[in-house]
Amino acid sequence: MKTKPVKRTPKEAPAPRPRRDYHHGNLRQALIGAALELLAEGGGEAVKVREAARRAGVSSGAPFRHFPTRTALMTAVAEESMRRFKSEIDRAVARTSARDPLGRLRAIARAYLRWAMRNPAHFEIHSTQHLFDFDSATALHADDNAIRAITRQTVQDAADAGLLRENDIALVQIAGRALVYGFARMKIDGHFARWNVPEADAERIGDAVIGLFIAGIKA
Repeated sequence: MKTKPVKRTPKEAPAPRPRRDYHHGNLRQALIGAALELLAEGGGEAVKVREAARRAGVSSGAPFRHFPTRTALMTAVAEESMRRFKSEIDRAVARTSARDPLGRLRAIARAYLRWAMRNPAHFEIHSTQHLFDFDSATALHADDNAIRAITRQTVQDAADAGLLRENDIALVQIAGRALVYGFARMKIDGHFARWNVPEADAERIGDAVIGLFIAGIKA
């Protein structure tokens, strides 16, 4: 007697596994990295916890043990962004001599300005401060205070060496910060066109503006 052939159903393809871009135990950093990508692409409003999870290749619920709210994620993003900013300042300082405080001050200003113009989304999150919990961002405050401290010490060294026309250290420091911050905001906010400044010349002109500032405070 002939047996009926067994009818085989097509084997279902396995569900695609999520792409995992992080090593075991490093989900938090992977999510921050994904959020930084979103920040660079669309600004602070583009950063969503679930979208960061998708970018990192994990389930939508996975991030919440590290970041229970979007604000928590944005705070971590702001701290990472400030850490990178401080690293840029540190590299610039390392290439200068303590015996040339005005040269060091110029290097700090140039590093600040170039980093801000090349990383506008990162700079934006520091500038607005309303996108994250500023008060709880302890790492951000530590790095910002370190940048302020090296700048203040550099200005103090210049004053001690008799290199400054104005010995009000706080005033010189605020003036310098206002200069680079204002120039960076002009670039990011699109004001250069009104001043006939080509985008390609922004860094060169920024360097020249810093040179004018150094010349203006020099004794």
